[in-house]
This record gives sequence, C-alpha cells and structure tokens, in this order.
Amino acid sequence: MAKARTPKSERFATKTPSARPPQGLPDRETLLAFIRDAGETDKAEIARAFGLKGADRKALREMLRELEESGRLGKRGRKGYAESGALPPVGVVDVVERDPDGDLFVRLTKGEDAPLVRLAPARREAAAGAPGLGDRLLVRFEPLETGEIEARLIKHLGQSAHRILGVVRKMRREVRVEPVDRRSKESLVLPEHEAADLKDGDLVVAQVGTAHRRYGPHHGKLLEVVGREDQPRAASLIAIYAHGVPTGFPAEAQAEAEAAEPPTLAGREDLRDVPLITIDPADARDHDDAVFAEPDPDPKNPGGWIVWVAIADVAAYVASGSALDRTARDKGNSVYFPDRVEPMLPEHLSNGLCSLRYGEVRACLAVRMVFGADGRKRSHRFVRGLMRSAAKLAYEQAQAAVDGAPDETTGPLLDPILKPLWDAYAVMKKGRDARSPLAIESLERKIVIGQDGQVASITPRASLEAHRLIEEFMIQANVCAAESLEAKRTPLIYRVHDAPSQEKLQSLSEFLGTLGIAWSKGEAIRTDRFNRLLDQTREGPHADIVNEVVLRTQMQAHYSTENIGHFGLNLLRYAHFTSPIRRYADLVVHRALIRALRLGDDGLSERDIAQMKDTAERITYAERRAMAAERDATDRYVASFLADRVGAEFAGRITGVTRFGLFVRLADTGADGLVPVSDLGGEFFVHDDRAHALVGERTGARWPLGMSVEVRLREATPLTGGLLFEMLSDPAPPDPTAPRPRLGVRRRAEARRGGPPKGVRRGKRR
Repeated sequence: MAKARTPKSERFATKTPSARPPQGLPDRETLLAFIRDAGETDKAEIARAFGLKGADRKALREMLRELEESGRLGKRGRKGYAESGALPPVGVVDVVERDPDGDLFVRLTKGEDAPLVRLAPARREAAAGAPGLGDRLLVRFEPLETGEIEARLIKHLGQSAHRILGVVRKMRREVRVEPVDRRSKESLVLPEHEAADLKDGDLVVAQVGTAHRRYGPHHGKLLEVVGREDQPRAASLIAIYAHGVPTGFPAEAQAEAEAAEPPTLAGREDLRDVPLITIDPADARDHDDAVFAEPDPDPKNPGGWIVWVAIADVAAYVASGSALDRTARDKGNSVYFPDRVEPMLPEHLSNGLCSLRYGEVRACLAVRMVFGADGRKRSHRFVRGLMRSAAKLAYEQAQAAVDGAPDETTGPLLDPILKPLWDAYAVMKKGRDARSPLAIESLERKIVIGQDGQVASITPRASLEAHRLIEEFMIQANVCAAESLEAKRTPLIYRVHDAPSQEKLQSLSEFLGTLGIAWSKGEAIRTDRFNRLLDQTREGPHADIVNEVVLRTQMQAHYSTENIGHFGLNLLRYAHFTSPIRRYADLVVHRALIRALRLGDDGLSERDIAQMKDTAERITYAERRAMAAERDATDRYVASFLADRVGAEFAGRITGVTRFGLFVRLADTGADGLVPVSDLGGEFFVHDDRAHALVGERTGARWPLGMSVEVRLREATPLTGGLLFEMLSDPAPPDPTAPRPRLGVRRRAEARRGGPPKGVRRGKRR
C-alpha cells in the first residue's frame, strides 16, 4: 500500500505550539521551550500566548534581551526570535562555503547566529543544475540519525548577494581572488576579460558568478578595485570594506555642512568668560567637551564644588531629517583606526564649527553641576551657550603639570584652572567610590603609524588620573541628561548595561571553584561584589585569569529606549550626551534636551520620536560594526609589525582556550595569536570549558586560561591579521581533584588534528 502523502500546506507550515501554555510570566526554560516549539516567533505572539499585560510585558522584554545577549536566543528578521542554532522546517538559504571534499554548506539568509548546515546531494541535480557557491535556495531542514541536521534542496531561487573582499593572485592559467577574511576558505576565479587589467596584489570586491563549476574555485564577477595589498594603510581600508563601514558623504550632506555659519549669541547664555578647557589625547583632531570647576560659594554647601561640562552643540548644525542627519544616522558613529578616522560628520563640522577649538567662539550645550563635600550631586541645570576654550591640553600635559612639571602652556593654568579641577575630582571620587562601579582592569595598546604608513611602534596606553577625571566628569554629565529627560517625560535613548545572566554566573561560580575561591550563588549580584573578588585576587597568581573571566561574565552594553539601568557603572539611569560629534545617540539626546527644556526650536522632532526605537537598534549595530572593523584593522597592523620577526621568541599569556587550540596574547605588543592543539605534543587534549583549560587525556597536564607561557612566532600574515605561534613552555601539572577526561574514537581523531573530520562542522549545526 502506498504511503499517504502529507498535504503541501502542512509540509511547508511553520510549527506552532501544540497546546496553550500556562498563563502568566514564564520562567526562562518555559519561555525557551515555547520558542523551540514555535520554531520562530516574536514578542507580541509570546505575550498573547502567555496572556501578559503591563509590567509582565516589560519583564518579558528584559528576559528576551537577556537570553539573546547570553547567546541562547537569536534574532530572525527584525522582530522575530528563535532558539540559537534552531532551524525552521523550511527556509531560504545562501550557499556560503565549500569544504575540501566538495560538500556545500548553507546558512539562513536571516539570522546572524544561524549555523552552517551541509547541503545534501540531490539525485535531480544534473537535470536541475547543481547548486553552487553564491546560490540562493529554498531548502527543507531534516534531522539525521547521527543527531546532525541536513539541508535538502527544494528549489533554486537565483543568485545571492554573497560578496568577498580579496586580493588578486595571478597564476599561469587563471586569475584568482583570495579572501582577506581568515575565516573564509573560498576563492573565486575571474573571467579573462575582467582580469586583463588587474595586477597581482590588487584588492578587489568580487561576487560569486552565475556560471557553475562542480569542482575547484567558483567563477566570480569583479565588482570594484579598492586598492593594493602593499599600499600604506591597506589594513584599515580592508577593514572598512570587509565590515561595510559607510564612507564619505553625499554631495547634499557635504553642501549642508559647508553652508554652516559661525554661531552668534542670539538665544544663548554667554559663557565666554568661563575658562573652560579641553583635555584630550595628544593626536585628537576634534574636541567634543570642555571642563571647568570652582569652589561653591554657597555657605549651605561647605566644601562643595561647581563643575561645568560644555559639549559641542551639534544639533545647531545637523537638523532633524536633513541629508546630514540621514547620513549621520546611517553611520551611527565615527570609526577610529590607527591611521585614519572615518567620521560621522563632514570635516567642516567635525574638525571645524563643532569642534571646541582653543581661542575660537563655539556653540555649546552645557551642564552646571553642584556637588557636596561628600561627592554627591546636589543639583544641575542645562544651558545653551556660547563659549571660548581657554586652553587645549593633552592628558599627559595636564597630568605632568599637576604632578609638578608644568610647561609654558600649563604653568599659568595650574593654580586658576588645573588644581581646582583636580580638587573637584577628589570630591567627586568619594561619590564614585561609594557607588563602586566595576573595576575591571584592561591594558590597551597604542599603534603608532609612521610617515610611510607602516607601524612605527606599539606601546601601552598610559592610565593617568587625568583620564579618570575626564571620565568621571563625562559620566556625571550623562547622568544629568538622563535625569532631566526623565523628569520632563521626554523620550530618549538610554545607554543600558544589564546584569550578568544566571548562566554566566553559574559558569563563573564553577570556574572559581576550580581555583578554590568561594562564590555564593545566592548572594545578590552587585558591582561591589565583583570588585571584592578582584581585590581579593589582585596580588595573587590568579589575578589575570580572574580579571579576564569576570570581564567575560559581563553582558554587552547597548542603546535602548527602555531603561534597565547601567550595571557596570552602577547607575539607575544613564544616557550618552558628551560626544555628539562622533556618536548619533548623543545627538538624539541633545535634541531631546532642547525640546524638553525649551532651549530652541530645533529639538527632538516627531519624526525622531517615531523612529527612536529603530534608531537605538541601528546605532547599536553600527557600534558593534565599528568595534569589529577597528579590531580587524589593529590585528592586521600588528601582524604587519611582527612579519619580519618570524622565529623570534616572546613572553605571553593564554587569553583563550578552545578545543582547537590556545589563544596567546604577547606581553610587549598585546598581539593575539593561535597555538593549534595539534602542536601541543603527542597527548590528546580535551577542552574543559568549566575550568577554561585544555587537559591531557593521558597525563592530566593542563593549559589553563591566564597561564604565563613562552612562544615562538611561526607565521604572521598581514593580509588576514593572523598570527600562529609555537608553544615553548611546558603545561601546568594535573589537578589531582579534577576527573581525568576521556575521549571517544572520533573525538580522539579530532583532537589529534585540532578539529573535526573533513566535511563536518561539529558544534555549528546543533
């Protein structure tokens, strides 16, 4: 008897929960189970299913956000959610990778966290045309007996927009484009007529072509020549194109910027006699903020201080809905590379009328704050003013003056301006210490680029009291902005930072247990608790590893129209106000203040309010895009700097432990590179994620996170930013209290090679 065929409507339907869930706010596991059963859903559907209203809906949003940031949920489209790694029954995919065995791997077109899935060979390929790299397909996801998932082709949908940034390699018979992304293995072959004018080493953007090759590299189509791999400053150019960082300005936006005129006193408070000064990095080209402090003469506030923070009035030049505004919103923020800046605003504004230049009259939005002798803020008020910077100082210059080594510029400023700033900070620091924000240490490096465009040096960034002074002044100004807007019930974009998730705290507790450090899971999670842990271990052998793990336990800050507070700073309300030249969030907050406090008619528009939630999502994405691009450029510059030191030996520390190897950070340059697990000797090493260590199956020898090691540089690839090290140190002795790991036959083979067998993407398809 023939097997009944499932109706088409059922075969292609999205799964829905089989029964109505219990009513009321669910716990995390119940929520995850509902989303898993639904396959894909959104906030509104979840709220309806559980009958949530009012405060419960807000709690649901916070729960979804926490699950997303902890990696247990992923976005599907703009509003939908799915369990991380979960796949719908049917989906649209792009063919994005081919392994050495010729197997194709696909990824859902929606959802950045979507896993790679192997595309099953189809019998009708010959008739339908074999899928190839760059194709867009409709597939059905089907589980296999092994527990893995396979994609079955339903229909070709044409070509995807899959592009690669690569370098041209001219060979005897063909011209290839090799990707600059170290994670990509797929190269393209360019047709002869497109490759005729190309030179070996050209940086190009190419797209997968329409012609298919069953074996070997896929045909590509040349889209753009963007530069040369050997040209100075190529690293930042690659990062810009690889991450899609918007560059330049439309003619209309440029024209609006150049038409801007110097400010006048009309409608502003005259602050030109207030000796506000800027303190910035020595190489800063734009100056967002200026500061001044003086003792409070009010007898009711003995020992108190008045602190002024003046910020460039960018809203006066960038009107809501203008071409400048649209471009700035799209960019989201300025992007800073070691050799260049991709600004959010044209130079005529960012380095001109909106920069608080020394001696020049500038429009500003300023806040006057009053602090008591205990460091607590007593009051504040915002003014829209006209100012003239009394000095332009570098952090090191200001610090040296206060430390007793003034120069010609800072000498006359020391008593009337600099010492009062430091005295005011000493009072404000009392309030900061009482608040106890997270005190995680992070050593940063500065890459110095020479005149030839090459890296001249890599040095540690100094951590000065001058940095902390400006930071605290800016934090307090940001708090004032959020407080004023909340008091006026004006919509705003908050800078929020959630408390660590329970899953991350559980991992932290388990890890600290391996070090013999107690961590009570029942105690309330507060910043001072983390600070006590850091202080407890700061002078001991585990200081670096505890600092690293505490950092990884924290959630990522983002922008939101809903306030959940800022955990890291231990503040109930916080908004970015102090950098409108380089952050769009600050510009929105400026407009909100202008509207709420009736400081002009160019404040927050109804259009701004209507799209504020979307703006928060966009600029959060733009910020993370910028961070990734800046990190990639830095990696490439560091690899270039070390390329002629292959074979040299370095001191370092293990900063990452994975099943395929160890990531080591060098002490002198801060460069990060990989020691493959296959190079750690003849022992089979197992990744113990609880202890953050690779552990030998036979001897129990360990490579733990934070361990100091000596390595030899084996390979440096400036094009991709990759560094490969050879381990010179011996592993740490076994932990007698830890169980000895055991490997199965298949895992043993993987451990020997440092990865899964060819054609298998273990851990990506679950």
